[in-house]
Amino acid sequence: MKALLIGATGATGKDLLQVLIQDSDYLEIVTFVRRATGFNHPKLKEVVTDFDNLETVAQHITGDVLFSCLGTTLKLAGSKENQRHIDLEIPFQFAEMAKRSGISKIVLLSAYGASITSKVFYSRIKGELEEKISDLEFKSFIIFRPGLLLREKTDRVEEKISASILKLANRLGLFQSFRPMTTRMLAEKLAVSPKVLESGKNTIELDRIFQFGLY
Repeated sequence: MKALLIGATGATGKDLLQVLIQDSDYLEIVTFVRRATGFNHPKLKEVVTDFDNLETVAQHITGDVLFSCLGTTLKLAGSKENQRHIDLEIPFQFAEMAKRSGISKIVLLSAYGASITSKVFYSRIKGELEEKISDLEFKSFIIFRPGLLLREKTDRVEEKISASILKLANRLGLFQSFRPMTTRMLAEKLAVSPKVLESGKNTIELDRIFQFGLY
């Protein structure tokens, strides 16, 4: 398979790229990045992209499956308008172009609680993106809605504190479906999903993610 990946420089995206490279079912991976990363591999083609002018890279948006992991935080975006642009408008335009070019499968990294009716801005734009991509009617549309994600060697204090609280609660038998997951584990499940879910719309909720791909 030929895989396309947006969000390859994010925490999950970086791990997903490594998983795809190591997976013999993926013969070619194309990533779209704002600036060159300096990473090279025989299976990898890196396309430096102006995300505000995607038509300039349209010729590269061909393949079998698009992995959409692009996203940011309100703090990094600086405003809700910028976050909406990065988390919703850009991924949707990529999806539109992928559909137009004949790509039949898309795997979307969404978030727990994503819903167009949510009162939480982040959850609402994630839900809106899910709905808009669903309307494109890909042969296979796979949505992952994870909860707390941990980089395996994270140095973020808030991540460590949140993970410690959740792990303690889990040991007490509480919030079992809210166990934190490493970005590496999630990446492995993202990579296998288009191979086992070949058609239809499939939403992998938080409480199913840990078991997904074990059959």
